[in-house]
Amino acid sequence: MEVLCRLSYSGAARMIATPLPRSPCHHERMRRVLAAVSIGLLLTACGGTPKADERQGRSLTIHSSPEPTHLVVEIADTPQARRQGLAGRTSLGRNAGMAFLFDAPTRDAFWMKDTLIPLSIAFWDRQGRIVAIFDMQPCTADPCPTYRPDVPYVGAVEVNLGFFQEHGVKVGNVVELGGD
Repeated sequence: MEVLCRLSYSGAARMIATPLPRSPCHHERMRRVLAAVSIGLLLTACGGTPKADERQGRSLTIHSSPEPTHLVVEIADTPQARRQGLAGRTSLGRNAGMAFLFDAPTRDAFWMKDTLIPLSIAFWDRQGRIVAIFDMQPCTADPCPTYRPDVPYVGAVEVNLGFFQEHGVKVGNVVELGGD
């Protein structure tokens, strides 16, 4: 795939540097649009931009009272994605969040280094039960506070600050993550 990406990028550079042949105005515009779309597809295939399914996310339901709470979450299930988290973002949708998934129970701590928006986080165990909820403020200078439950967990979800309180989400509620 690396070789394909290198070839694709060098081809894309030639495509941009080569002037388009003279033709009627609407044909020239169409060629430029097609060239831009082609470059975008090449970058996506080579990992230059996030895939659409990664940005759109999955459904996450919290069985809370008086009714279930529904979110659309991005998934962070690799060490790199978990390290990046929501750092650098300036906003998060009203019913959106990021779910952090782990292959085995962990006691890793979260922090808000370089995260620009205040967040709430809920941690859940293997049974899907929420074991802890914290409110977290942005932090730009070390040392930043860390957040971790007193028990191991397998998942966590970050949302806008106050979302859990506003929707009646509490420790003991059950989290259900929708399919891929």
